[in-house]
Amino acid sequence: MIFAGTAGLTAAAPAFAQQQAPQTFVSWLQGVRAEAQRAGVDSGTLDAALGNVEQIPRVLELARNQPEFKMTFARYLEIVVSEERIRRGRELLAENRPAIDRFAAPVGLPASTVTALWGIESNYGTRLGDFDVVPALATLAFTGFRAAFFRQQLIAALRILSQGHIGIAAMKGSWAGAMGQCQFIPTSFLAYAADGDGDGRTDIWTNRLDVFASVANYLRRVGWRAGERWGDEVPRGTVAGPGQRIVTPAGADGPTYRVGENFRVILRWNQSDFFALAVGVLSDRIAAR
Repeated sequence: MIFAGTAGLTAAAPAFAQQQAPQTFVSWLQGVRAEAQRAGVDSGTLDAALGNVEQIPRVLELARNQPEFKMTFARYLEIVVSEERIRRGRELLAENRPAIDRFAAPVGLPASTVTALWGIESNYGTRLGDFDVVPALATLAFTGFRAAFFRQQLIAALRILSQGHIGIAAMKGSWAGAMGQCQFIPTSFLAYAADGDGDGRTDIWTNRLDVFASVANYLRRVGWRAGERWGDEVPRGTVAGPGQRIVTPAGADGPTYRVGENFRVILRWNQSDFFALAVGVLSDRIAAR
């Protein structure tokens, strides 16, 4: 995702703990190793993942210098729901419709919504992030950037490796640990990622069946309502009905949307009205042929 990560990671960065000596980092890793072992991670995985792990200075630079989000909704929509992304989404939906429908149809989920999330999160699998996830998460947790949260993500990443879903060298993601074509953080992977092709592994990096299954499973688990729309653009002054709300992302003079429960479900993925509206609008534009 370009602007806001799956876990809402673009919030203002808190103060960092003072840098500590390298030996302290080694000692800290021993604590992580012990915690991971208690969580069921095998020694071989821990040796491979933590044996030579080093902090990544670039991760700290990105964490410390996150830009304040000031983009207008019109500009955000222009970038995230671009004509090229709509065109490519239509092509890929046509190419992958049987595979997407296999997982989306039982949920009552539009195939275009799965496609829209795929497109926004990773530009249809072309932008996955190139950071090694374990060192990136270790860097963030050790230096005090949301330390408890990122330590939890690090333990989860080690569990994913131990379960054999992906190899250490292939576990790439964003600087904040969002992974694969649907940009799941490690705890979301463990909770929602699904094995779409039945091979016993869940590969959201290279296996589209697993990606589509995982997106559909996430939305199903967080409450997607079959047969209901996410929302619609409506005239100014429209009143929200029961279970609905009015969203005016550009203020009173901009577009007005009346949204329902499925909009709130999308917000469970990313707690940004801009993001949820972009998913809904892109889904509708992909579906409209």
